[in-house]
Amino acid sequence: MTVASTTNQNPSVLDRQWLWALLPAFPVVLLALRLWLLSRQNPQTMLLLVQHVSSLGLVSTLALTLIQWVLPAAILAVRALSALDAVSGSASSRLARAGERIPDWVVALAVLLAAVGWQLRFLPALLMVTLMIVGLRTRERHSQRPSASPRPSVVPIACVALPVAAAVAAYALLAPAIAQAFSAGEHLNALLFLLPPGMAVLLTGPVPAQAAQEVMRGAAIGAAVLAPFFVGAFFLKAPILPTVAMELDDPSLCAAPGEKPADGSVCVARGQVITVDDRVAAVLRNDGSVLFVPNDALRSQTLCATAEQAPTSTVTMRGWHIEQSVLDWTVPRSTPTQPDPRCEGRPLHPRED
Repeated sequence: MTVASTTNQNPSVLDRQWLWALLPAFPVVLLALRLWLLSRQNPQTMLLLVQHVSSLGLVSTLALTLIQWVLPAAILAVRALSALDAVSGSASSRLARAGERIPDWVVALAVLLAAVGWQLRFLPALLMVTLMIVGLRTRERHSQRPSASPRPSVVPIACVALPVAAAVAAYALLAPAIAQAFSAGEHLNALLFLLPPGMAVLLTGPVPAQAAQEVMRGAAIGAAVLAPFFVGAFFLKAPILPTVAMELDDPSLCAAPGEKPADGSVCVARGQVITVDDRVAAVLRNDGSVLFVPNDALRSQTLCATAEQAPTSTVTMRGWHIEQSVLDWTVPRSTPTQPDPRCEGRPLHPRED
């Protein structure tokens, strides 16, 4: 009986088991690609990086992004699609059954986490998805009540009155930002503010069963295809080595291969530290070459702050930049200080000959 039950399993389930086995290898693949790009496709440099670079930096960035962005988006999307599938009366799929198992408190926690961690320009989309879940869940629960005790006023409030009131309040708050985005030619940001609040009113009702099945199938395929590309594009730019500027006594060490050393007795080399021992320090330059600095030639060194990504938008909403999040406003940051001249390629104390 045990053998028969094992062999009679659904072949589609068995065919997908290889996919779950590959999931733990995804961070390793990302780290290998990151090191390959960091070494400028030089095999020897990549071998040196593989020997000394820890994957903790990339894993920590991966974990923070999963908690801040991916996890809330996945929970809300699965729960919204599951509620749409339930009220539309279509055949329950695996994705819909997974969404039905998500407790309401987990959905509320995901909404709170997204409200704190997502950029301001994505909060209207969060409002739309939240209103969609509330409306569809209310409609689903009301349809399951016995006909002897109906509550006809609940569904219109949750599915019509609440989305309309939220849309009016959102447009009153977002109107200056929408006008500013259109005037600045940032049409994508303007649509991110303009469309979601109004669309929430249209997403709280059922759709034909066949359409619900197609939406579920398309969402699953789209997430499976696009998610690795978005995640990979983000993590391939994640820093995994500290950037330092070193003041050296030997100008020939600062010259690029094939270049003539600069005049003077002190120079500054800037790069990312690979490893340090009791004799030399290996530093990866911006051009992909590796500089081995003897400790005797090192006069001083300092950490250089990584320049933050330049904002791509000039739009603000009520004084807040739309590419910032609530977390950015509340969490204290390091106080800006005078930039170190060594990080700009100038010696801290030039030696006078």
